Amino acid sequence: MVAKRIRDAVEEQAQDGKLSCNAAFGVAEELTVNPQLVGAAADELGVRLRRCQLGLFGYNGEDSIVHPAESVAPELETAIQEGLVVGRLPCAVAWALANRFDLPKLELANAAEKLDIRIGQCQLGAF
Repeated sequence: MVAKRIRDAVEEQAQDGKLSCNAAFGVAEELTVNPQLVGAAADELGVRLRRCQLGLFGYNGEDSIVHPAESVAPELETAIQEGLVVGRLPCAVAWALANRFDLPKLELANAAEKLDIRIGQCQLGAF
């Protein structure tokens, strides 16, 4: 069972039974806890995560806003390939690569989609 203070913060930030990825990370930062604990609290409360910063698991009524990039720079492709763990790109690695290449997280997800690479190991435990 997740600590009451985490559950309370999730309940406070949730809207209509949903919690944005950004808000979940805000709770984790504010309470200085691992984001997975925030995800676990959301699960315990039946709160669904939404608006993934990488565009995953549905967004604004669409199944996904991730669409294959038109092209992927060779340096980025190499970095993505090097970041794979058991054939998937961990969410934390995707965030780090977006930061390293000064890209919005969604653009990094679009590049991974172009390369037919799935993102996994959500930092909030969603996937």
